[in-house]
Amino acid sequence: MSVLPPTRDDRQIWDLWTASYHLPTVTVADEVGTFAALSGQSLDTAQLAHALQVDARALHIHLGVLAGLGFVERREGRWQATAAARTWLHPQAQGYYGPLLHRHSARDTLHGQLLATLRTGQKPDSHHSAVNEWERGEMPAGLAAMITAYMNAHSRAAALAVAEQPLFASLGSVLDVGGGSAIFSIALARAQAGLAATVMEIPAICTEADAYIAAAGVAAQVRTQAVNMFTEDWPTGYDAHFLSNILHDWSDATCLLLAHKSFAALPSGGRILLHEMLMDDDGCGPLTTACFSLLMLLGTRGRQCTYAELRGFLEAAGFVDVSAQTTGGGYYSLVSARKP
Repeated sequence: MSVLPPTRDDRQIWDLWTASYHLPTVTVADEVGTFAALSGQSLDTAQLAHALQVDARALHIHLGVLAGLGFVERREGRWQATAAARTWLHPQAQGYYGPLLHRHSARDTLHGQLLATLRTGQKPDSHHSAVNEWERGEMPAGLAAMITAYMNAHSRAAALAVAEQPLFASLGSVLDVGGGSAIFSIALARAQAGLAATVMEIPAICTEADAYIAAAGVAAQVRTQAVNMFTEDWPTGYDAHFLSNILHDWSDATCLLLAHKSFAALPSGGRILLHEMLMDDDGCGPLTTACFSLLMLLGTRGRQCTYAELRGFLEAAGFVDVSAQTTGGGYYSLVSARKP
């Protein structure tokens, strides 16, 4: 039996990867009293956060996972427990499964980390990420190599799907903002012979990306440029800016900052392209996307957004003609907007 090349649909692997968040999200909700609080009344996120004495932003992300699992639902902005939760997860129910579900929660690292996010609204110290290093524009070589390999692994299917999107055939140049290993730029170069791409990253990541570009044999079309996307002006002269898994790392204020920076650097008619997993409009799933949002809560300052939230950032920065479509690459969508 021989190995097979990557396909454009890796949802089975994403489902597997994020499944580890299912049980601890439920045990944390049980511990803080979410199901009991929502069994006799419906509350909006702020009201529930006040009742449970937890952080509202973190709670909203947790609730998205619980909704995806079928234990809470949201109607007209208010949350309530489902019949399944009232049957099996309410501490006073005859069918309460708490003793079984909590059997290992005291020793479960994710349970403790998720509980910490609810109580403090901050990512736990035990869950390291590179957001501080990216913001400073400085990262140790070892961490840069690890982070780049990690991002490269989870983007293989998505990059193949992005490269097939028809709009790239009309572009001559793309700035790949925070492009990591250059996996998207490499896929675009292979699919579009006339397209030139620049990966804009911090210096340590550029060094890693250069190696991936050389190994792929696309150095004639793809290069890197070291820029701190937060503090420095972005290079000009590109037809489009492509941002994959960027806005989900940052606060709303930072997302708006990045949208403004893109708008300032693009020519009239230029496009910004956001490649993200989108939450459903009501914030109640899809389950795997909601779990990915929980991962953002644990390791970054952001979350997975809805289409309306991303559109809000873009329109506030001056972009028009905002639209979104799924790419066929797992759970991802491409949000596109134009600078008038």
